[in-house]
Amino acid sequence: MRITGTFLDEISFDIPHQNWGREEWDCDFRAMKAMGIRRVILIRAAAGNFMTFPSKTIGSRGTFHRPPEDLVEMFLDLAEKYEMEFFAPTWHSQPGNCIDWSKAQYREEIAVNRELLDELQERYGRRRAFKGWYLTHEVCSNQPGTVELFRELGSHAKKISGGKPTLISPYFAGVKAAAATLDVNAPVLTPEAHAAHWNEIFKAISGAVDIVAFQDGHVGYAELETYLAVTRNLADRYGILCWSNIESFDRDMPWRFPPIKWEKFLWKLESAEAAGITEGITFEFSHFMSPHSMYPSAARLYDQYCRWCALPARSRMFRDDF
Repeated sequence: MRITGTFLDEISFDIPHQNWGREEWDCDFRAMKAMGIRRVILIRAAAGNFMTFPSKTIGSRGTFHRPPEDLVEMFLDLAEKYEMEFFAPTWHSQPGNCIDWSKAQYREEIAVNRELLDELQERYGRRRAFKGWYLTHEVCSNQPGTVELFRELGSHAKKISGGKPTLISPYFAGVKAAAATLDVNAPVLTPEAHAAHWNEIFKAISGAVDIVAFQDGHVGYAELETYLAVTRNLADRYGILCWSNIESFDRDMPWRFPPIKWEKFLWKLESAEAAGITEGITFEFSHFMSPHSMYPSAARLYDQYCRWCALPARSRMFRDDF
């Protein structure tokens, strides 16, 4: 079981910003490469009043700051330099979460993102590193509108890009979901109920979504393997590749969010492997595993992981870069 990909959270939602420019990101990509990361996934096209690139689609729908550097182009440049794959994101444009949206909101979300997908394809579709799409919306169950959102956006993304793969990263509706989503009414699904919901979703989105990587921090450690195994079996049934989103931050602390304790991270790696999953992505390397992180303990997590994988890379090898 290895971490082969990471999200890029440059347009941050609920974690601190590190104020990096191209030079700092270049150093970080070098450290990613050394620990085996070969895929980077931009998590969202915009958040709040900030955009990752000067998008006409997004900019026409509110007041947004024009980014001083096109981050999509920068990440494509770095992905090509370090021979990585880049997955382009969509946009969570509606207020609130996907659970409380109306049918009209879902239709608007689909319309906005179809337009955004076209814009991304037109601007960056010929780039060598552009290898896939990330459908940004995070869901946990078969709420009305969920299937249509993923099926329509996934199908459109594949159609306009010559079949590039699509990835989603939902979350388990487990015992930690209410705290994680700040929603006291968040549903809690047993593994059996989870399977019932996702059997219907996978059946409907098969062919439109190619890869699923569930966030692994919303359930207890002891039950994680069960949730992952149920999910992998369902994904296999419908021809969807199952990875795991192995979160490298700790949800159990009284503040948001420190790098995770190594033993917890290892438990999650071992749970994924026991469930038959062979590939993982993480949220998110640069804050919680990087030798360059604002959190000193992130570098220690990098070292522990590299030792476990018998990799020669160590955080001290990259400190002079910064």
